[in-house]
Amino acid sequence: MLRIAVCDDDRGAVQTHKRIAEISLMQCKSIGKIETYTASDNLLYDITEDHFFFDLILLDIEMPGITGMEIAEKIKPCLPNVKIIFITSHMEYAIDAFELSVFRYVPKDDIDKRLPVAIKDAVKLIELEDGKAYTIQTNSRLEKIPYREIYYIERDGKNASITAVGGVSKVRKSLQQVYSELGAEEFIYIDRGCIVNMIYIMQIKDSMAVLKNGEALPISRSHLQEVKEQINNYWGTHI
Repeated sequence: MLRIAVCDDDRGAVQTHKRIAEISLMQCKSIGKIETYTASDNLLYDITEDHFFFDLILLDIEMPGITGMEIAEKIKPCLPNVKIIFITSHMEYAIDAFELSVFRYVPKDDIDKRLPVAIKDAVKLIELEDGKAYTIQTNSRLEKIPYREIYYIERDGKNASITAVGGVSKVRKSLQQVYSELGAEEFIYIDRGCIVNMIYIMQIKDSMAVLKNGEALPISRSHLQEVKEQINNYWGTHI
């Protein structure tokens, strides 16, 4: 079951966004539980103090007290994989939203058209991430690493070294072989010797891929433009 939060200080907007989410879930044939909030500090408390878990959050940016931007920043340590759809009337927030690795940016004046598409895309991605894992099998062990937990994969001599949420695992295969076995568009080459999971890229800065776990990985000059294009294509248009 998907867990979704809707937060907006306008009660009417909350009900509208909830209704769109319910219809979108039905069209995706997915089951979800939707929690609603009209006070941003209540949402923040539930996540950081009561440890509520959400797969997706529909979040207004311009709210009194704690803004949507501030919530997105504060909840990252608690929900590193949560998908956030920002809803706002101010186009200039799109750049900041991208740096926070927000899933989608929806203008308030195009809610009926853009929000259902954003929710359906998020649901598909969440279900895709939940259902896939990379398997390392040898004579002595069998290890499954969920795609959603893989940060990046590097060439390490004759091995491929997989850095994930649970630590580092090595498999005696070439990087290209591992890449082919993954077969998922969220994994991209940023260098001949490194593959990164795009869902963890916070921003591209000074030819470095800055990840949600705090690491910064160099992007080769030959890959830089392609990496930017792949990220833009993957996440869709923010504005």
